Amino acid sequence: MTRDKGSRDNRWYLSIMAPNTKGNKFAWLDPTSIYINGEAFNDLLDDLVADLDGLTIDVVAGLDAMGFVLGSALATRLKVGFLPVRKAGKLCVETDKVEFNNYSGRTQDMELRKPAFAEGTKVLVVDQWVETGGTMDGAIRLIERQGGKVVGLAAVAIEENAVTDAYRKKYRCVSGVVQGSQWQKECNAQQLSSFKTYKPEMAFPRIR
Repeated sequence: MTRDKGSRDNRWYLSIMAPNTKGNKFAWLDPTSIYINGEAFNDLLDDLVADLDGLTIDVVAGLDAMGFVLGSALATRLKVGFLPVRKAGKLCVETDKVEFNNYSGRTQDMELRKPAFAEGTKVLVVDQWVETGGTMDGAIRLIERQGGKVVGLAAVAIEENAVTDAYRKKYRCVSGVVQGSQWQKECNAQQLSSFKTYKPEMAFPRIR
């Protein structure tokens, strides 16, 4: 199931993402099956790291909660530190807080430890998926309040809309889903053709 390593255009791991089976209050798909499968997760990381080549990053900030998985893995690959951006009320130290609207339209608060870094620190912000951009906006505001410089955004996918178009103009934006690809069109429509053949065992880890 793995790709020809000579071809980075083959994002095979996207085809093992699971469709939503629980209704509208949940996200429309579940990318965590990529993380479960070691080959898929490492191929995703390979692609993201390659697309970040040449970008100076001092720390990776991951958004609560699934951005922690992808963000910490990227930080390890990039050999930099990891900064969690938490939902409000979780940290036992001094924090700064902002209000944001998540992908479902609900208003929430997120926090960042204060101080978290020196002024001028270059930050890569990571979330699992960027749909409406509301959660990402809250994180960017928190980082910039402390004098951090957001240099890039990373995710499994970044959907295309007015908000994310503005992000792409301002920051280096990288994702497993490449702009201009069929995957991008299907993500924008929030319906993957791979859902027709999806089976949970497609993502099972290899037994050794």
